[in-house]
Amino acid sequence: MLPAAHRMRRPAEFEQAVRRGARGGRDSLVVHLATRTDPGPGPVVGLVVSKSIGNAVTRNKVKRRLRALVRVRLDSMPVDAGVVVRALAPASTRAYADLGADLDAALEIASRRSRRAARTSVVSP
Repeated sequence: MLPAAHRMRRPAEFEQAVRRGARGGRDSLVVHLATRTDPGPGPVVGLVVSKSIGNAVTRNKVKRRLRALVRVRLDSMPVDAGVVVRALAPASTRAYADLGADLDAALEIASRRSRRAARTSVVSP
């Protein structure tokens, strides 16, 4: 389970990360990474697992796996990060290790795009 301080709860937090954040995608999931305006004790993470994933048992399995994978990666995320992980339909059939590799790749893509956007906004008048 994710520690309470690292859970995204309010719809506004989800909306900010999805709309303003950098996106990184893989076959089984999409990661939205935004810099929070009110940083707390560390990064906050929200999960979106819709009914397109499968029945309740399958969705809960995907959520448990994603929570465990994200918890291990919290220390490597920026302190002021707001991260939304949205599972796609193939996530339900991916092996745990493959889901972890997809999460790493999507986080890397999103963080690279976020850094690029930050550099561009600083350089532009």
